[in-house]
Amino acid sequence: MNNELNYKHNKTQHKQGKKKKKTTFKSAIYFVIFISVVFLIFTNSSIATTTTKSDTESWLGKINFLQQKEHLISNDDREIVGKKRDRVNILLLGMGGKSHEGGYLTDTIMLASLEFSTKKVALISIPRDLSIPDGEGGLRKINNINAYAEAEQEGSGGIEASKEISKLLDMPIDYYARIDFSGFAKIIDDLGGVRVEVARTFDDYKYPVRGKEEAEVYEDRFEYLHFDKGWNQFDGSLALKYARSRHGTNGEASDFARARRQQQIIKAVKEKAMSSEMLKPSVITEVVRDLKDHVSTNIGAWEAARFISQFRDVKVDDLITEVLDNSTDGLLVDMIAESGAYILVPSTGNFSEIKYLVHNIFSNKIEEMKKAIARELPSIDVRNGTFKSGLAKRMADNLGQNGFRITYFGNASKRDFEKSIIYDLTYGEKVESLKALKQKVGGDVYLGLPDWLMSDLAKELKMSDEERKQPDFILILGNG
Repeated sequence: MNNELNYKHNKTQHKQGKKKKKTTFKSAIYFVIFISVVFLIFTNSSIATTTTKSDTESWLGKINFLQQKEHLISNDDREIVGKKRDRVNILLLGMGGKSHEGGYLTDTIMLASLEFSTKKVALISIPRDLSIPDGEGGLRKINNINAYAEAEQEGSGGIEASKEISKLLDMPIDYYARIDFSGFAKIIDDLGGVRVEVARTFDDYKYPVRGKEEAEVYEDRFEYLHFDKGWNQFDGSLALKYARSRHGTNGEASDFARARRQQQIIKAVKEKAMSSEMLKPSVITEVVRDLKDHVSTNIGAWEAARFISQFRDVKVDDLITEVLDNSTDGLLVDMIAESGAYILVPSTGNFSEIKYLVHNIFSNKIEEMKKAIARELPSIDVRNGTFKSGLAKRMADNLGQNGFRITYFGNASKRDFEKSIIYDLTYGEKVESLKALKQKVGGDVYLGLPDWLMSDLAKELKMSDEERKQPDFILILGNG
């Protein structure tokens, strides 16, 4: 039997999960395009930048056009953090900024991953309403990490957000970059605007007006927006509105639709930045000047130059993009917190499946897993070992979409499980299905059944009106 499946002896323990803390947070809106700007700044083959202080400091305000990029790269033997493991992860954060209410809330979060051996780039959008463990038995919205850190110590938000999301995904995050609304709009204008293909016509009748001058023009502090399907030319202001809109008609009202539009803008900026008309020192100088007060990062100039040297030829259409969402086959579901706030949580009850997606974003393992499940045709009972409403059904739906045959779902007779538990009644015969199940829900794997569960199953099989056989697996869902 494969040791990595981590079978346990049949001694089940249950613990009552700690009560969740109440969470209420105001929202702000923002957008991130920094990775595209990095491409822009170092695209010109005859221009590069350098810093005079520590590379961990923000370099954007200290740029000097002193060296050629090739010289900067070839004469430096420093290594990019993460290159030895063949993957560099950059956390991209956006925020309203000091002039906005709740200006340090990062309502859109992206993880940019660069794989050096294949020259692949992936963008994974993480929704602002995702709730994560707060370390004290409760939950917190992921978009307040930066804000809380800034309240404690100015300038610490990017580092703290990187640490927390790294811990959540069980993956190192090597660098971060933050940008605010004004910086976004100015950079788009410096580029002369961008062309974006709008997927479908939509209207937004409740676009919030934030500036005092605009508020005097628009009634009730709302502006009406309209976007036509097809190719559109956006200046900075309109691109920002397209990225921020969250009340659009025709399926464009969700944060997930907004995340996809943000990824569109990133691609459009990268496309424009790589065009010949942008390869001018005057354009680059203007962008850098505008970024000075609107971006903070721990990416050094030499590191950015290396990124561009390795990934400048990546085509926009080849970017791998994922949005964590609550669609039918998505990994998240809607919930209402004890405070009454809207939140998103993993459909499986924990972050195992999200971790698996992020860790394997560059591989074909997910499709290979589905094929292996299809070959083994596993059956499974899904039981809710917690007091979270609807958890068993959500998990059953998720597993059913991935090839498992659901023989039963409902509440377990014991509902105080702290961790999920998988009971393997095939005794290792369907190893690929078991691996997939463990990757989805985490927890421990046991052979055989405890007495209480064996008694429950025997009664159910006896009382069933339909012909029902013992399943291959029984999954008890826990709180963690």
